[in-house]
Amino acid sequence: MNTSGPAGQGLRLIPFRGLRYVPERVGSLAAVTSPPYDVVVRPDGLHHLESADPHNIVRLILPQADTAAARHEQAAQTLHRWLAEGVLAPDSEPALYVYEQRNDEILQRGVVGALALSGPADGIVLPHEDVMAHVVEDRADLMRTTAAHFEPLLLTYRSDGGGSGATAVIERTTDRPPLLATTTEDGYRHRLWAVTDPADRAEIETDLAHHQALIADGHHRWATYLRLQQEHTAPGPWDFGLVLLVDTARYPLRVRAIHRLLHGLPVADALAALDGLFRVRELAGPLPRALEALAGASAEGNAFLLAGDGGFHLIDRPDPGLLSRTVPADRPAAWRTLDATVLHAALLEHVWRIPDAPEHIAYIHDTEAAVEQAERHHATAVLMHPVREEVVRDLARQGVTMPRKSTSFGPKPATGLVLRSLDLG
Repeated sequence: MNTSGPAGQGLRLIPFRGLRYVPERVGSLAAVTSPPYDVVVRPDGLHHLESADPHNIVRLILPQADTAAARHEQAAQTLHRWLAEGVLAPDSEPALYVYEQRNDEILQRGVVGALALSGPADGIVLPHEDVMAHVVEDRADLMRTTAAHFEPLLLTYRSDGGGSGATAVIERTTDRPPLLATTTEDGYRHRLWAVTDPADRAEIETDLAHHQALIADGHHRWATYLRLQQEHTAPGPWDFGLVLLVDTARYPLRVRAIHRLLHGLPVADALAALDGLFRVRELAGPLPRALEALAGASAEGNAFLLAGDGGFHLIDRPDPGLLSRTVPADRPAAWRTLDATVLHAALLEHVWRIPDAPEHIAYIHDTEAAVEQAERHHATAVLMHPVREEVVRDLARQGVTMPRKSTSFGPKPATGLVLRSLDLG
């Protein structure tokens, strides 16, 4: 995605004084990091992270208390205490940060900075998913109370694939010793560098000013940034949001699906309601084999894998009449044929009659966790096949948003390596 926004406007990324853990004050950098807040599978994942280190970042991004107000106030108090105790400390000067993640299969590099906020109509930062109002409200209360951005959004842009501009700075920078290096328990190795040289920063900023970006992960936090900007009318730090920008022409992302857990709907009831509306086939396990069958069916049309009763049920070939009655016809064909569109418009709303609300539906990134929770709670897990990145980008260019939680781009940046305090400007 290498076209700029209206009137030549593009991405404006500025340096900031990052808040970082002081290594001598924590058990290890790996022990204080966390996946993004919406990837932590409650309650098991939360308890695991809380017990990993008393200063794990999860105590800021997912504080625990009886009310929302108490949770957010607790996060603010924890942040202030850690700053006073020297557990967290600001870097001495503003910087852009080069961030690298790698494992045996993937290498991702990008730039972390404070990005000037812009609305969808500006065509600079393009969302591709809808958001849930209650999540935005919760994140806004947390950011407002703590005056901090704890987690960088993951944004992508596309260069011409050459080695100039931001790419050149990134690759020069990674030849130097990093500020920090750690390996998290998922096997990813993380490194972070500060870019403080004015010429390097200018080279990055000039290059990015010619690009627009796609929100790969963090739609709710981006919507939260925009809401809080509206609350602070005077120009200042609330006009910028913490992001990681990755050039996918250079470092392609991996795209995974986000699965649905339908509370209160046993698999038997889900299947019974599908009679005559979808083809249903029983599949033998294990899970990887069932997912291979889902991938094959998805190549031919809409398909889903239902689990929760100890088995796997592949449903595909939806009745055309059902789709014509339920899927809105005023959207592009690429949107109408999305699995997420068919799931929400046809299955959830009309066949199973399940409201899209947190008490009825949970969104789970990890496939095994979705199946395990469905089996434990006698619920139905709807396992999805991922959408191709090109489809996401093309719809975003058209200004068409996908159903919420349609995609999971990764690898996602680890939370806790660099934070942004809005009190530091």
